[in-house]
Amino acid sequence: MPRPRPLTLALLVASAAAGAYPRHDLPSISFNHKDWELACDNTRTCRAAGYHKENDEPNATILLMRAAGPNQPVTAELQLADDDRRPAPDQLTMTVDGKALGTVGIDPKSNIGKLSDAQVKALLPALLKDGHIAWSVNGTTWTISTDGANAVLLKMDEFQGRLGTPGALARKGTNPESNVLPPLAPPEIKAGVVSPDTQPVELTTAQTRDLMAALRKTVKDGSCGLVDTKHVDTGTLDVRHLTHDKLLVSHPCWTAAYNTGDGYWVVDAKPPYSAVLVTTSATDYADGVISSAQKGRGIGDCFGSATWTWDGRSFAQTSAATTGMCRKIAAGGAWNLPTLVTHVRKAR
Repeated sequence: MPRPRPLTLALLVASAAAGAYPRHDLPSISFNHKDWELACDNTRTCRAAGYHKENDEPNATILLMRAAGPNQPVTAELQLADDDRRPAPDQLTMTVDGKALGTVGIDPKSNIGKLSDAQVKALLPALLKDGHIAWSVNGTTWTISTDGANAVLLKMDEFQGRLGTPGALARKGTNPESNVLPPLAPPEIKAGVVSPDTQPVELTTAQTRDLMAALRKTVKDGSCGLVDTKHVDTGTLDVRHLTHDKLLVSHPCWTAAYNTGDGYWVVDAKPPYSAVLVTTSATDYADGVISSAQKGRGIGDCFGSATWTWDGRSFAQTSAATTGMCRKIAAGGAWNLPTLVTHVRKAR
């Protein structure tokens, strides 16, 4: 049986599979170091998340977000863990190196509070010099680790072209802000019309054998171990009408301790099928959209996700994201950290 896959590997397989709409020209980056991580998407917007030290309590995380382009501000949000022992208060007092910086209001539904511009201004240099950053109320204090912040913020500056400019976070200089890379518009994808016929397509034994052979040719790298076998398994092969001349085929690819991954292929309606692999890490399909949602670990406090949308010719990858590190912040994950964003227009 295939070995369990960690979140990062599952996402890599999901996004790098031999799909029909590769966009290697779109810039993005994922990076993590110690208690901090970075996700910059294809519009050049960057999000950096920092967390409490792994064995410390109570648990908290902070998200820094910055759009691309000259003179863009940094925004920051604090999220407290969903913890019955320490319910999130309505308001916290923020300090940096013991200096009071006012209060942060917490939304009771999300456990999230937005920092003011003045608080962000004090926070950023403290992250780079191992400052003590805390939020307190009634004797309880939430802190954020600075371990890894320097490397992550430096990587953010580099990705956005801010190194050596006055607006850089980690390496300021006198280079003009006009040198900073501009934002990019998200690709616009028009969803294609798919067949309304959702009934399974019945295949003969010979057709099933030939179709499985066509699928195996696309997964010789071992990414779909449950297809890359010598036997014909008719019970787990699902075939549906996609368009008048195309079929959508799915088959389980791998199982792990708390995740499974299905393969999806677009094939011609008639032999020799000419199978095109979309992904081997899917978990669902509906109305022209293949989706993947994979847990980072069994308790479900972190996920990776991706989607592919039929555009009339092929399945275009239309999103890729994680919810951040597995740090027991919230069920389903703490943040949305995308590396691929698109604008999808629905089919008429």
